Amino acid sequence: MFDFSPSVEQQEMIRKATTFMEEYVYPHEKYMVPHRGLPDEYLKPLQEKVKELGLWAGHLPKEYGGMGNGFVTLGLLSEVIGRSPIAPYIFGSMAPDAGNGEILVHAATPAQKEKYLVPLANGDIRSCFAMTEPEVSGSDPRTLQATAVEEEDCWVINGHKWFTTGALGSSFSIVMAVTDQDAHPHKKTSLFIVDNDNPGFEIVREVPVIGDHFAGGHCEVRYADCRIPKENLLGERGDGFKLAQLRLGPGRITHAMRWLGVCHRSMELMIDYALKRETRGKKLSEFQSIQNFIADSAAETQAARLMTLQAAWRLDQGDEARKEISLIKFFGAKVLHDVIDRAIQVHGALGVTGDTPLEGFYREARTARIYDGPDEVHRFVVARTLIKAYEKGEELY
Repeated sequence: MFDFSPSVEQQEMIRKATTFMEEYVYPHEKYMVPHRGLPDEYLKPLQEKVKELGLWAGHLPKEYGGMGNGFVTLGLLSEVIGRSPIAPYIFGSMAPDAGNGEILVHAATPAQKEKYLVPLANGDIRSCFAMTEPEVSGSDPRTLQATAVEEEDCWVINGHKWFTTGALGSSFSIVMAVTDQDAHPHKKTSLFIVDNDNPGFEIVREVPVIGDHFAGGHCEVRYADCRIPKENLLGERGDGFKLAQLRLGPGRITHAMRWLGVCHRSMELMIDYALKRETRGKKLSEFQSIQNFIADSAAETQAARLMTLQAAWRLDQGDEARKEISLIKFFGAKVLHDVIDRAIQVHGALGVTGDTPLEGFYREARTARIYDGPDEVHRFVVARTLIKAYEKGEELY
């Protein structure tokens, strides 16, 4: 027998988070600044309230101020806070800081944790992750060209990166660079921590992109003879690919968890407007085409939700859940787009204005099919995994 009921503790978490969203988060959305997020004068007091409620940093262990309750609980919380673009920042679980925090928990030295993880986990600073490069395919980190050369007293990094989310205003970056060109493709790279006041670190520009919900923009950056102490190597030499995958897997599922919140809110807006708006003598909710929009959105959202929670459960069991994460990454991204699209259609011209959150949701949703691996790569991962399992006589699901 499968039991899909949340525990008493999870129900209380959902209740507290939902109440907080209604009382504090939604009313503050009007203060959000495009590409910069919620100004600190509003953000910091709300973050303190979240900490008092015990809902801070659902992705981190308790020893670093997080909730430490696993991925299923994180998924249930993310469904709630995903309803608003500012909520993940208020609840201390927004990318790229969440993923960077997870890497630091896993691979950082005690000194690195004290200097970087503690203030990051507390929300005192922001960070960024520099991997993607304009000259090579962003979906294949084995082809990266940035290099880190070891000298007597330091590492010297040279590289050109872009789509470095959150770079503006961040305190440090975690950069992926080649340390052993002739090594196995999965052992060529390493990760390094670079303070962003380093003279060898330069933000070239903020890349203009569709959408405006991410604080700090998506930036093009350069590391030019960037000299860092030897102790700023993160993890072991050659572990860059492994650590990046450790970060990206949970990061992808966290995206999918938040998408569910966007879907839920879009559906609520769609139904609410359909019940109020009249045309040709009837409310929109009485037309079969609108009813189909609602039913299809409900079915797809519920399917994505169950797939996401299954992947989260597998992670909680210690499974890497690569197939399940890839499934939800491309399936969830399509559901996200389609549900928002239907909600906009029901609203008509109102749906493409800033008078509802739908137009902002829609712009952000298009990039979901690209970041953290495009749909095509995740479909390939799923198909390859299933084919190999079939050839070995293993179960497919």
